[in-house]
Amino acid sequence: MSDTNQPIKLSKNESIKEESDYLRGTIAESLVDTSTGSISADDAQLTKFHGTYLQDDRDKRPALIKEKKEKAFSFMIRVRVPGGVCTPAQWIGIDRLANEFADGTLKLTTRQAFQLHGVLKGNLKQTMKEINDTLLDTLAACGDVNRNVMSPSNPFESNLHGEALSLAKEIHDHLTPRTSAYAEIWLDGEKTAVGEETIEPIYGKTYLPRKFKIAVALPPRNDVDVFSNDLGFVGIVENGGIIGYNVLVGGGLGMTHGKTTTFPRVADDIGFCRPDQAVQVAEEIVKIQRDFGNRSDRRNARLKYTIEGHGVDWFTKELHTRLGWELEESREFSFDSTTDRYGWSEDADGKWTYGLFVEGGRLRDFGQASEKQAIREIAEEIPCEFRLTANQNLVIARISTEDKEKFENIFEKNGVRNPTELSALRLNSIACTALPTCGLALAESERYLPGLIDELDQIIDELGLRDESIAIRSTGCPNGCGRPYLGEIGLVGKSPGKYNLYLGAGLDGTRLNKLYRQAITNDEIVSELKPVLADYAGNRDEDERFGDFCIRQGYVKATGQGSDFHD
Repeated sequence: MSDTNQPIKLSKNESIKEESDYLRGTIAESLVDTSTGSISADDAQLTKFHGTYLQDDRDKRPALIKEKKEKAFSFMIRVRVPGGVCTPAQWIGIDRLANEFADGTLKLTTRQAFQLHGVLKGNLKQTMKEINDTLLDTLAACGDVNRNVMSPSNPFESNLHGEALSLAKEIHDHLTPRTSAYAEIWLDGEKTAVGEETIEPIYGKTYLPRKFKIAVALPPRNDVDVFSNDLGFVGIVENGGIIGYNVLVGGGLGMTHGKTTTFPRVADDIGFCRPDQAVQVAEEIVKIQRDFGNRSDRRNARLKYTIEGHGVDWFTKELHTRLGWELEESREFSFDSTTDRYGWSEDADGKWTYGLFVEGGRLRDFGQASEKQAIREIAEEIPCEFRLTANQNLVIARISTEDKEKFENIFEKNGVRNPTELSALRLNSIACTALPTCGLALAESERYLPGLIDELDQIIDELGLRDESIAIRSTGCPNGCGRPYLGEIGLVGKSPGKYNLYLGAGLDGTRLNKLYRQAITNDEIVSELKPVLADYAGNRDEDERFGDFCIRQGYVKATGQGSDFHD
C-alpha cells in the first residue's frame, strides 16, 4: 500500500528558485566567465525572471557540432511595455540597442512587448542597463511571475482607453517582483523603480508554479485576446464610463503533443468588480495560484489546470474568502473581433492614428521595405505615441494634421507597404519566432507563414475573399505563443515541414478551434484549405465568419472547454 502522505516530488525549477536567494543564483559570476558564451543551466532558468533567455542559432548547430565547437549562443531580451505604450524617445532607445547589440531587428510580441535577438553574453549586462536607461525594464518579462499586462491598443475607438491602460499599469506595478537582485546584477545596485526589497510579499521565495498572464479588454474589440489569459478584466461601460470589470479566469493556450492532460483553455467569467477593486482581485487570484498551482509537473502548472482540477465554483469561493467580499454577477458584453485596425483614423480631438501591419512582428532595416528605419525617422521627427498591439502590429497615435503628410512621405520613401494593399487574411496573421532561435520549435513559423499566405492569397483572390477577415495563426510548436488555437485557421508545428491544421475558432476570441488534419506538409495544407475556402465563398450566410462556417458545415465540431479539447 502506498503512503498517501508522502510529500509530492517538486520539479527541478522549484529547488532552483528556492535556493536562488530571490533570483540571484550565480548569474553575476556566470556573466564574467569568458570561457563560454553560455551560462549554467540553473542560471539560465533564473535569467528568465530578469527578462532574458539563453538561446543558440539552430541554423548553425550542425556545422558547429561537426567541428566540435560550442553552439552559437546568444540571448533574447524581452522588454516589458505595460499596455504596449511607449514614447518616441523609448522607441529610439530600443531601436538603437537592436542595432548596436542585437541582430539589427526588432520583434514586436503578442504580449505588447519588444524582443531583442542575438545579444552576445559580453554585451548582455550593458544592453540590460541601457534598456533601463530608457525607463523601460525587463524584470518579469519572462519567468514564473506575472508577465507584461496588456490593454487595448486602438485609442481612437474609445475615449475610455486611458482608463483601461491605467488599470493595466496599476496591476503591472503591483505585481512586479520586489527583489533587489535585478538592480544588483544589471544596474550595479543603482536605485530603480523596480526591485528595491529583499523579500517577495506576494510571490514568496519560490514565486509562482508557472508564468501568469493578465489582460484588460474593452468591448466591442477583443484585440488582446482576453480569454487566452490566466486573468482577464473586461470593461463594462455605462453612461460613457467604465463602471467596473467582468473577471475572467483560467485561460491559457499551451499544450504538449500527445499529452492529453495538457490542453488550451478559454477563461471562465466568474463575476464583476468595481474599478477600485480590480487590483485586489488580481493579487488574490495570483496568490491562489501561488498556493494551489502544480509545482511537481510544469506541464500542468498554469492556472487553467488548477481551475480544471478544483472546479470553477471552488475557485470562486476561495477567491471570495480571501477578498472578504463577493464579486457581483457578471454583466453582459460582447466582442465582434480580435483584429487590429489599419491605416488612418481620426481621434475625437482631431489627432490622427495610423495602424501599421508588421508581418510576423519583425521590423528590419533591410530588404525592399525598411519599416524599422521609417519608424525610427517618425520617432525622431514627428511628435506621436507608439502602441504595440497584441497582434504583433504597431499603432502610431497622436499625430497632428500638419504632420500627417510628412508621416506619409517618410513611409513612402522607405517603401513601407500600405495595409490597404494587403489581403485581410495577411492582416489577420500571427506567427511566433520559432526557428532558428527558439529551442522548443519543431518547425518553422515566422519564416514560413508569409510564403503560405502568398499561396493562399492566390486562392482567395480567385474566390473573391480578399477583403474577408480570416484569422490565421502559426506556431512552430504546441506551446501556443502565437495563440494558434484561437485562429480560425491554426497551424501548429509537429515536425520539420509538417503542421497540425486546426479550424473553427471564433473571430471574437471566445471559442477554440479543433484539429482538422494532422502532420501535413505545406502542399497538403494548401490543398486541404482550398475546397473549404471555396465552400465558404459559395455557401456562407450573410456576415458569417469563416470559423463559424467551418462548424456549421461540419468540417469540425465546436470545441469543448478544457480537457474536452481532445475529444
